[in-house]
Amino acid sequence: MVPGSSFGEAAGSSSAAVGGSSAAAGSGSAFVAAAGSGSAAVPGSSPVEAASSSSAAAPGRSSTTAPDRSSTTAPARDPSPSGFPVARAPRVADPVAVLLTAAEQLGTAARVCELAVQHAGTREQFGQPIGAFQAVKHLCAQMLVRTETARAAVYAAAVTADPVDVAAARLLADEAAERGARDCLQVHGGMGFTWECEVQLHLKRAWVRARRGGGGAESEELLAVDLLA
Repeated sequence: MVPGSSFGEAAGSSSAAVGGSSAAAGSGSAFVAAAGSGSAAVPGSSPVEAASSSSAAAPGRSSTTAPDRSSTTAPARDPSPSGFPVARAPRVADPVAVLLTAAEQLGTAARVCELAVQHAGTREQFGQPIGAFQAVKHLCAQMLVRTETARAAVYAAAVTADPVDVAAARLLADEAAERGARDCLQVHGGMGFTWECEVQLHLKRAWVRARRGGGGAESEELLAVDLLA
């Protein structure tokens, strides 16, 4: 008890001392907890600073959290019923342009069929027209079958305007034009390669049209998606 102080002041100072000791004990427990967590607490720092230092990264480790590699992102799906990923979804060309190309190929197939039949009836070999030989007959007959099959498909696609029907018509027309021009060239023989004959022009144009957009693999993929839907 300090000389000159009253009894109440002494009691108040003693209770303050007791409270200060309890606060010090609390800070000491916080310091021990912080030390147990592996953080380097600086002596004399407050419990809040010690707690915040526990969240700091340890030396030699990155402060950023590593991404969770267990979770994988599912590939995007296209809205079609087939459920193909977007990467495998077929690229659909303009159906009108595809149908017009199929119509052009159909015209080429019909024209080369006419040229082959005409040449087979006028060109004579061994005393008779070459159209009398069975091999030439088969070529002309196959050309006509492919042409009429493609014609029916192109007309149906023009009526329905369905992209799947257009793709089917395009495939049939491309085959009728390309194979028909090659068979017509076979019927004409060496004369078909010359500039005076128009067969070589039809063959080249059929090759160019077959590589336009919407033909070949694109139409095949569209038909495959429709079949799997």
